[in-house]
Amino acid sequence: MTDAPHLSNAETESDWATMTESAVLDAAIRLAPRFGWSDALAREAGAEVGLSAGDIELLLPNGARDLAALLSRRHDQAAMDALADVDASTLKIRERIARSVSARLEVAAADLEASKRCAGFLALPTNADLGLSLAWEAADRLWRWSGDTATDWNHYSKRTILSGILVPALTMRLFDGKEPADAFVARRIENVMTFEKWKAGKDFEAPLRRFTDMLGRLRYPA
Repeated sequence: MTDAPHLSNAETESDWATMTESAVLDAAIRLAPRFGWSDALAREAGAEVGLSAGDIELLLPNGARDLAALLSRRHDQAAMDALADVDASTLKIRERIARSVSARLEVAAADLEASKRCAGFLALPTNADLGLSLAWEAADRLWRWSGDTATDWNHYSKRTILSGILVPALTMRLFDGKEPADAFVARRIENVMTFEKWKAGKDFEAPLRRFTDMLGRLRYPA
């Protein structure tokens, strides 16, 4: 008989945290229409799954901000799961982006009331930093699914652009419905493709090279 693998304390604590975070998030999604996306929601969701005040503080030290991150990352993973059977290489790049963004919007819409309240919470000026960070994470996962392997400045520009599409598109999907959101995404992708065509072949590093050449000549005149 094979002995069961021994788990370290760190692994046990990690498993506990992961499972408990999921249970608390499930409760928060149910309770969000009543409590809004707030620290009170975090406390109530934790209490519903049997956590003490101390356990809730340990699990979610930033309260509603931590809950928002958990929801966004759950939706990111659900979008990846929904796209798992799609071969991105068979699609044109604009189709990949449209398909991946649509998947991300729809998994958020499946938790409609909770997602609305979370979106409102992230729109507050005090939470804008978190909202932008989570949008970047989502954009990164969608680009990676789409096959992007860029490691230069394009890596960052692509994610910045897609983040700028995701945030308003998600707001439209949650509050206005699927058709307006899909139309918005299609228009924005067309704009991006037009920009990419214009950018192709242009040497954007030329001004920097001219500047460094000038500095070199000033420092080491011929």
